[in-house]
Amino acid sequence: MLRAMEMGGNASSIHAEGRAAKALLEDSRDAVARALGVIAPMVVFTSGGSEANNQTLKGAPVERLLISAIEHPSVIEAAKASGKPVELLPVTPDGVIDLDALRRLLPGPKALVSVMLANNETGVIQPLRDVVALAQAHGALVHTDAVQAFGKMPVNFGLLGVDAMTVSAHKLGGPVGAGALILRDGLAIGPLIHGGGQELRRRAGTENLPAIAGFGAATKSRIAPYINVLRDKLETIFEGAVIFGKGMPRLPNTTCFAMPGMSAEILLMAFDLEGIAVSSGSACSSGKVTRSHVLAAMGHAPKLASAAIRVSLGWDTTAEHIDHFRAVWLRLLARRKARAAA
Repeated sequence: MLRAMEMGGNASSIHAEGRAAKALLEDSRDAVARALGVIAPMVVFTSGGSEANNQTLKGAPVERLLISAIEHPSVIEAAKASGKPVELLPVTPDGVIDLDALRRLLPGPKALVSVMLANNETGVIQPLRDVVALAQAHGALVHTDAVQAFGKMPVNFGLLGVDAMTVSAHKLGGPVGAGALILRDGLAIGPLIHGGGQELRRRAGTENLPAIAGFGAATKSRIAPYINVLRDKLETIFEGAVIFGKGMPRLPNTTCFAMPGMSAEILLMAFDLEGIAVSSGSACSSGKVTRSHVLAAMGHAPKLASAAIRVSLGWDTTAEHIDHFRAVWLRLLARRKARAAA
């Protein structure tokens, strides 16, 4: 990234400085492509996952959209703004897409089915290959938002069989401000941003070279292979709590839980004061603690859903971090018991 920031050239220019910038851009494209098992021309750089999702939902050559009820807001809102008919696919109480509902909804005009690879709140991994098999039988396209999954589980575009995929740099430990839309060879998705001919005329505008260089570098990192052991150790302390999606295949680093009677907002502040950053509901988009639409779609009561906390372990999380979290959690429980007894 530092090397990219020192470059003065525009990757679209033909002078020496521009050619150097272009070489770094294409090296980064190759890195992202290799990490996902695709060829470089299939990678369209964007400003992040939200832009890639918007481009797909609005530009796909289809007549209607079928999206799961637990999608990221950038998919749900883009679908609403697309001008196409939209139908929500329900999920089971475990947070897995209802394949029978998808089977019922597929017949009809050509559709785009958008189902995330792994949920950003619960970490539940979706049966995407089953989704693809059903969609292909009806001539439908499939898009997956793999932002949460990329770097935390094996993600191979070809093996999944999807037509379009969204990924983002910052979920890998790279910089914010860089993402990518991966498109099946031969699939034309209309541009969201019009102007110059960058990204093979699929996304106009001078590329954010420093962030894209960071994206390429971040693809070489992976979350620790033993992270699920730390996640399982963490979950042993939540006695009496509800762990959402616990019985299903999940990302190895994600725990979403709620303790009945404990406010998510108070927990967020209490953990923050102890140097622990956790999230709740749709805080990433609103800046406030709100009821999770994901947990609502899973059928959880509003009171429980609005108490949910999400803990995400990173590539540098250690057993000592888990011990610190445990100590803080036990202190919070002790204070709660003391207040109840007063």
